[in-house]
Amino acid sequence: QVQLVESGGRSVQAGGSLRLSCAASGYTFSNHCVAWFRQIPGKEREGVATIDHAGRTVYENSVKDRFTISKDSAQNNLFLEMNNLRPEDTAMYYCAGVYRKWEARLYPPALFDDWGQGTQVTVSS
Repeated sequence: QVQLVESGGRSVQAGGSLRLSCAASGYTFSNHCVAWFRQIPGKEREGVATIDHAGRTVYENSVKDRFTISKDSAQNNLFLEMNNLRPEDTAMYYCAGVYRKWEARLYPPALFDDWGQGTQVTVSS
């Protein structure tokens, strides 16, 4: 049974750092494209970063050079290291996955089959 469970979200001051984790069960990362998305109330869910089956990555422009997506294939964990956080990074963050060997791109959320429940990140100025 596939399950994704995020953790690590909390409230931080602007300029701070957080590391989000996503524990994936029923997954083989070598066969999946996985990603982090975020959403604020009233807005569409947006892709933040994607890592493909081969470990290649892509980032949304506003998080480039601040966020790093990575995975531990042995433990089936996905991570999002977030540095120099800004108030506009405040959102619910979700990990998502799809059983496809796609290249790392910012795919729309509708293409992903598996989702976690989300973890809230709040950045105060």
